[in-house]
Amino acid sequence: MTPNPTGPQNGPGIEARRAMMALCAEAGRSELEAAVARLGAPAAEDLRPPETGLVMAEGRIGGDGRPFHFGEVSVTRAAIRLPDGSTGFAYHLGRDRTKARLAAILDALWQDSARRAGVEAALAGAAARTEAARRQAARRTAATRVEFLTVARGED
Repeated sequence: MTPNPTGPQNGPGIEARRAMMALCAEAGRSELEAAVARLGAPAAEDLRPPETGLVMAEGRIGGDGRPFHFGEVSVTRAAIRLPDGSTGFAYHLGRDRTKARLAAILDALWQDSARRAGVEAALAGAAARTEAARRQAARRTAATRVEFLTVARGED
């Protein structure tokens, strides 16, 4: 079986799908519930019931140092199929199975080009909130930045 070169997993759409899935992971459960309700999403069949497991997380000192095992984190995944046959998948940190299932439904809806704009509009509030939180965190971090100068003293 050869992969479909024009499918959602290839081409320029992959970055847009990653961004949408990241937004679903950052959004709260209530925001996802509101988005699914606003879209009037059809009932979804579980391809695999939402399940929670552990994943080993790695860290890096300074963001670019040698990797080290940071510890285990809980991750929940969901896989669904809509009545029209489209499938959606979602992973998120934490143990909220309902949130993972809602994110998978939104993923399946987003992959349909006719529904994509509606999904993005339904998640606009969550996108604005997460961007505002990101900017506020960047401002707090910038306020603690310290500039170090090394002054070389010349002695005669």
